[in-house]
Amino acid sequence: MPQEHRMPRRASQPHKRPTTAVHEPAPSGAASHAPVTPEEASPRHTRVRPPSRGLTSTVHSSALQEYIRAVALRLANRFRVIRTIDVAVGCFAERPFKAALTAAQRAMRGMVKDDLLRRYRTDRFQTVYGLTGKGADWLANRGVDASSSVRRVSDMSNPEHRLWAQFLTLCCEARGLRAHTEQELMVLLAKNGGVNDDTSHGLLNVLVTMNRGSRRIELRPDAVAIESDGVTWLEVDRSARGADRAASLKALALSAGRTTRLGVPLRRVVVLTRSPRIENRVRATLDALAQESAAFSLSEGRRILVPGLGGAYTVIRTREEVMSDGRTRLVDETAGYVLVQALPVWLPKVRLDGRDGHACDGWFDVNYLPYQRIPPMEPWRAPGSPLHSLVTQKGA
Repeated sequence: MPQEHRMPRRASQPHKRPTTAVHEPAPSGAASHAPVTPEEASPRHTRVRPPSRGLTSTVHSSALQEYIRAVALRLANRFRVIRTIDVAVGCFAERPFKAALTAAQRAMRGMVKDDLLRRYRTDRFQTVYGLTGKGADWLANRGVDASSSVRRVSDMSNPEHRLWAQFLTLCCEARGLRAHTEQELMVLLAKNGGVNDDTSHGLLNVLVTMNRGSRRIELRPDAVAIESDGVTWLEVDRSARGADRAASLKALALSAGRTTRLGVPLRRVVVLTRSPRIENRVRATLDALAQESAAFSLSEGRRILVPGLGGAYTVIRTREEVMSDGRTRLVDETAGYVLVQALPVWLPKVRLDGRDGHACDGWFDVNYLPYQRIPPMEPWRAPGSPLHSLVTQKGA
């Protein structure tokens, strides 16, 4: 009898039931028509699209590694000293910045391990790479005339200006433009004009006016890009301009529209500054030029600088136009532009773990590299990968 009284008491306490009771089968027909809420859906039943394999879906990874090394080592042979971000631009410009930087870092580690490149630290704590003798032999075995640069790189104390000039050159090439550094441009002009020709001294001859008088000088860009409408002149400003350099900048800005030694007109002057203080100095110089040129008398050949939005300046040229009745008049037209923007000095400092706090802004997926285009300029086209052309040439 005690057992008969205990059994009903245990059965009458539903709160002591196991929680698995909620999984009892539902009545017939109810489970097939009841809607499933997002909370009840299991994530392991959702279909996840596999990530794109890119070129590895058409070419073996070992062959792709050779293509990447071919591009990277050619850059080291071309510029003599490179950074990881140069390889990111030269090989992976079509990727998002973190993906491009990750792939470039992996490639550089492999080439250093195989003694194709050698790593150095500059006085400004920048990591740079030089081509070793083994790396030069690697290129020579593939039909590229190359020589080691490690001795020269080891003697470099602060090649920052050189590094940024070649970085902008690579950015122009990633956008599909033909571009040259200052050294490459001088070699090109010497070939076109001859050894004893004055064309080998500079890209543009300008009249510089200062307090002590006027004189003509030859100007050379840090980098130059050849576009469909003319030349884009790229200047890297790492320090504040003195009086001589400020006067040269004024003369260069008012030379927009003139024909350069390459046979095409100068259309854009882009000044990229290392710090906000230098940028303010450059803008002050150009603002002063805008005020000075506004007082020029109206005549044929007059050029004035007009400030615009977004740090852009428009160069207006006055020319003579013949009307239908034979009379002439003076009309203003746009000769070119002067653009001022900051160098993306934060990009080489980005750490993929996010501990540095540097932003990834300013990559190719936005209107920033190699310079910001403004209306009425055409938007930049998306960069492509040189690896695709290498794979096509190899018949992969």
